[in-house]
Amino acid sequence: MGRAGDEAVRALAQAYRGFARRHPGQYAASLAAPPRGDHELEQAATAIAEVVFAALRGYGLEGANLIHATRGLRAALHGFVALEAAGGFGLPESRDESYEQLVELVIAGLHALGPGEAGADAAGPTRRRRAK
Repeated sequence: MGRAGDEAVRALAQAYRGFARRHPGQYAASLAAPPRGDHELEQAATAIAEVVFAALRGYGLEGANLIHATRGLRAALHGFVALEAAGGFGLPESRDESYEQLVELVIAGLHALGPGEAGADAAGPTRRRRAK
């Protein structure tokens, strides 16, 4: 908390991978949305989501665009950690460097989506993409 934008995404990515490595069972259990009515799990999921939302708001994302970016970030990080855990990276290049490059690719994409320096119009990135 207290971070936004690039620094926050990098910190989130490191925490995400570290948690998945140190606690594979808990990580696997955290993948599904909490069942409706389980207020304790719903509160925990909301607290985690709010940390991600705060980081991604640093790119000027709000509403549906914030949700889409959150899902994309989660999918990218999960894909890497799932492949890594399954032994899916057999080539000799550094997995740490590959992960860092993945995070930088995600960050570049977030800059392209956000209305800040990327020059998005007031309609937001989703509408702008559809207009092309």
